[in-house]
Amino acid sequence: MSTVAAQDATMYWLSSRTRNDLFMLYCFDDSGRSGGQLREFVARRSADIADLSVRLRELPADLDYPAWVRCEYRAEQFVEHFLPEPNWPSVCMALGKLLGTGVDAAMRPWRLHVFRGVIGAPGGDGPAMVVVLQMSHALADGRRGAELARALFSDVEAVARGETAARGETAVRDQAVAVERIAEAAPVASVIGGAPVAAALDSVARAVAGRAARLGRWLGAAAVESAPVDPIHVHSVLALVRMPIQFGRTAIRGYQAFRAQRELAESTTAGRLPEPGPGFTPSPVNRGGSPDRHAHQVRMLVCDAERMRIPGHTVTVAALTAVSIALDRYLTARGERVDRLGAQVPMALSDNGIAARNNYRSLSVDLFIDEPDLLARADKIAAALTERRARARHPLLTAQDRVTAVIPARLLRRDIERYPLDAVPDSIAGHTVVSSVNRGPADLTFGGAPVRFTGGFPAIGSVMHLTHGVHGLGDTVTVSIHADTAALPDIDTYANLLRDALNEVFDCATRSTT
Repeated sequence: MSTVAAQDATMYWLSSRTRNDLFMLYCFDDSGRSGGQLREFVARRSADIADLSVRLRELPADLDYPAWVRCEYRAEQFVEHFLPEPNWPSVCMALGKLLGTGVDAAMRPWRLHVFRGVIGAPGGDGPAMVVVLQMSHALADGRRGAELARALFSDVEAVARGETAARGETAVRDQAVAVERIAEAAPVASVIGGAPVAAALDSVARAVAGRAARLGRWLGAAAVESAPVDPIHVHSVLALVRMPIQFGRTAIRGYQAFRAQRELAESTTAGRLPEPGPGFTPSPVNRGGSPDRHAHQVRMLVCDAERMRIPGHTVTVAALTAVSIALDRYLTARGERVDRLGAQVPMALSDNGIAARNNYRSLSVDLFIDEPDLLARADKIAAALTERRARARHPLLTAQDRVTAVIPARLLRRDIERYPLDAVPDSIAGHTVVSSVNRGPADLTFGGAPVRFTGGFPAIGSVMHLTHGVHGLGDTVTVSIHADTAALPDIDTYANLLRDALNEVFDCATRSTT
């Protein structure tokens, strides 16, 4: 049994208020295998992948964060869809309906949707098999989700189970060890300069931690020597023991975060650190109504990877430049042009010391629509993205993450339940989302058939009613559009504008090198 990190619990609790599942699309040639054969393969393969063999189990009264526990595959995790007309437009329409659904991670955190015999899918002349891996965001972020999909569809041996089904006494010992590690943590008073308040809090927390560690050892020994006990009960008892420690650590780390925030401001003023991302005035695509009334629609532009390259820049920059053109033209045609456009760009983090399945930070990037020269615009977008990344990676910004990591579960859940999701603030971090993930080489198979391309659809919410996924696989890059009909009633118009913009960016880059 493994307790989830606060960031992952946040995603789980948010899923009860708004749809935030991952939807990862993989298009294969159709192998001709039956639905039963494909179902049997998924059941067998997923059993060998640790993260596809778990579900969440909550503690009573949110005494602690939910925990991942082992579970068996269920037949309903494989869903074969039969379309009246098995063609590509019908698949896109069905995907719009799927994106309005969610899995319950407490039951099973993933589900596989299969469309067979699809005519007219990009990337090949014959029938295609479109597979969508739907996954709870509590289980994975975009990067980790791509790794799990690769394990499921890889032609090599599946990833071995990273965890074995723990027996009751093993789980109890793990909980006791976890409490002991809290007590053995390095003093934090020296980290924050020996401030009297922090030092006092540190002393109190460590005194409580010492007693908790002794109680944890006693509980572990007693449970192992007695009759089998449900680990969730031991977890609940130990959660009560840890709660005073969590409050103490939250206060200490909150003080650290306050000092870090002040130092961050000083470094920014002195020019040692880039400015924070700009704010933007909401546009019509940011006002689409309540999240529970979204009408989802999708389109996918499958491109040759070479056509997404600008000399000296990443595919992400090329996509952002194209989005800047298309969205500006779309709003102008509607008579609703704005002076500035911006995008939120998720950036994966790996060196911030946060052990969470969701470990990323959203960057606010100006799209510089006032720059008429497209290559100069791309240069400015790339420079802004570099600055945002440099600031996001600064150690001082992890201080707030460290506060969230130890806040008691009940407090965090209360804040999530009370947060006004329907409100659109006067200033937003971006008008759209552009999420970019390279999903690796095109060596995946399903039912013995090779993969053509991949796509993905970042969730829409109360502010973001238009999002873009940029996903590379082998020699293809797919730019996916996910929109709420209320905010973008004519998605095909926008998709055509975006296709033209991608070609325009490529043509400009080609002319500059000749």
